[in-house]
Amino acid sequence: MAADRPLRADAQRNRDRLLEVAVRAFSRGSEDGADVTLDAIAKEAGVGIGTLYRHFPTREALVEAAYRNELSRLGDSVADLLTDRPADQALRAWMDRFVDYTTTKQGMADALRAVIASGGDPFAQSRESLLAAIGTLLKAGAADATLRGDVTPADVMASLSGVSLVAGAPDQRDQADRLLDLLLDGLRHHPLAG
Repeated sequence: MAADRPLRADAQRNRDRLLEVAVRAFSRGSEDGADVTLDAIAKEAGVGIGTLYRHFPTREALVEAAYRNELSRLGDSVADLLTDRPADQALRAWMDRFVDYTTTKQGMADALRAVIASGGDPFAQSRESLLAAIGTLLKAGAADATLRGDVTPADVMASLSGVSLVAGAPDQRDQADRLLDLLLDGLRHHPLAG
């Protein structure tokens, strides 16, 4: 089936570029993100409007794909982070990415509401994907004794969601970073002194 074939390298580059530009454009929120034209996105991505429509037949399809792409990038980053650093440091780096992701999602709120209004469900697998990523990091931390083994992914995600609310406020990223450091300190494995 033609839809199951992988994209040619140039087509994949065009699709990736369109998604990258769409995330930026739709993340502008109410400034002009909700009103950005597909022509403007195609032009900024360096492709024709026909190329955009071949990949994303509707505006809603582009918004949903952009959101899901950001979610996938966040989840996929776990393996790379765990490759080159201890689990506690990987978790802290991932927390920064989570806050960036939620800030982007907040910026895309108007565009995502339009997808939902048209019958789409961009959030269908978000929670499960995020919990799996956090679970992988926590398990790695318990295994290398850098993180506590008695914490659930749902508790960490709830905590991160609270920090993300702070980070979404203007000029509050420094405070969000301090809160992430506090959260990580609470997650670290502290062996009892004997």
